[in-house]
Amino acid sequence: MTTADLRIRPEPGSFRDPANRVFHLGDQVLRGLGPQGAADWQALAGSEFFAALLAEGKVCGTVPADPATLPDTGWTMVLRHERIPFVSHPYEWSFGMLRDAALLHLEILHRALEAGFTTKDGSAYNLQWRGATPVFIDIGSFAPLGGGEPWAGYRQFCQTLLYPLLLQAHLGVDFQPWLRARVDGITPDQLRPLFRGVRRLLPGVPTHVHLHAAMQARHAGASSSAVAAQLRDAGYSRDLALATVRRLTRLVRRLDRRVAGGHWVDYQRTCGYTTADRAAKESFVEAAVAGVAAGLVLDLGANDGRYARIAARHAAQVVAVEQDPAVVDALYRALRAEGDQRILPLVMDLADPSPGGGWRGVERAGFAERAHADVVLALAVVHHLAIGHNVPLAEVVDQLVGYVRPGGRLVVEFVDPQDPMARRLLANKPAGIFPDYRRDEFTRLLNAHCRIERQCELPSGTRTLYQAVAGG
Repeated sequence: MTTADLRIRPEPGSFRDPANRVFHLGDQVLRGLGPQGAADWQALAGSEFFAALLAEGKVCGTVPADPATLPDTGWTMVLRHERIPFVSHPYEWSFGMLRDAALLHLEILHRALEAGFTTKDGSAYNLQWRGATPVFIDIGSFAPLGGGEPWAGYRQFCQTLLYPLLLQAHLGVDFQPWLRARVDGITPDQLRPLFRGVRRLLPGVPTHVHLHAAMQARHAGASSSAVAAQLRDAGYSRDLALATVRRLTRLVRRLDRRVAGGHWVDYQRTCGYTTADRAAKESFVEAAVAGVAAGLVLDLGANDGRYARIAARHAAQVVAVEQDPAVVDALYRALRAEGDQRILPLVMDLADPSPGGGWRGVERAGFAERAHADVVLALAVVHHLAIGHNVPLAEVVDQLVGYVRPGGRLVVEFVDPQDPMARRLLANKPAGIFPDYRRDEFTRLLNAHCRIERQCELPSGTRTLYQAVAGG
């Protein structure tokens, strides 16, 4: 570990709550607590409901740490959290993932309210994943419940969890671009025009969209404390809060993805691989991953997760990236049913990967900043980027190598222009537009960045697999 690794680095996405903040020190994830945050933690740590959530793995592992680990920062206490294997963002999740994250958030809030606590936030960003299992990470969000206080996180919950689910379930519109466009999520005013006429009566819309928007407009000039005081005077209670959480839970459980399939759902059946091709490819991939003590494997263009599952036999964590939300959702639901905690499926177009976002563009780190893997699988991806998206071959190689840590391994497939899938892409392009899209040129470019350890031409003769070490 270098000296730079031992510097305390504030987490760019943790600055909105003055009572606490997250820091990184090497591989440690630390949270500094001010006086109020420390008092809230002491109450939380002594509660039975929180101990049960920790034991069930529904909140991230958290223990007190030596305050000296965050010197000269003025924090009253320091906590140490478990490190999440790979940080993802809600706009990279499938419908099923977002719904399960919402349900976990509501379950935790319900159990907190029963025990006399609440959560100050309701953001989807308060949840992460151990493989296909959601986990709540914002320990600093818990606080003892005051008398007659409404749930402060309701607006965030609607904007980053409920509204995206309503958009997809009721209208069949993929929510990912909406969440990616704005870190605070979808506002009621953005959603209301889409739910007019008979759509106003769809489940969840009258109360959580139209009434919510009207209430926000009515109290636009009032402080949050004034609104809370009005609710207390009107008899708002913990029982009413619990009833609201139960109704939200029933609503979210009933919501489901409206669109049943996607373009790539039948890829394994229609892709044109022969039985011999598939066997050779699986053998090549397994040998490549088995030969590395991989903490993180990226499977780029993962489709139904066939190769991600092979990689997971030998790696601590696999992130399976696929552009089709329907395909990712099908993979997630299968993994979730299996209780998988090694494969994290994500929705992302590799021709337009997640950029940095939020405050100063760094509050939510871009994919390239998060993706530094021991092994990167790029199988049947190059031709889609180079031909399908007109990305120069040199740029494609640069991008793929950039996801591999120095000394890590890249497993990449080159599809010859004469391959049926490549010919299908080329059929919609002007003749001669890709003169450099050749296997010898791809090999040359790969050699410029990596040391090629081995390669294998699949039996069909139009696809070649490479295993290369980055930085060689």
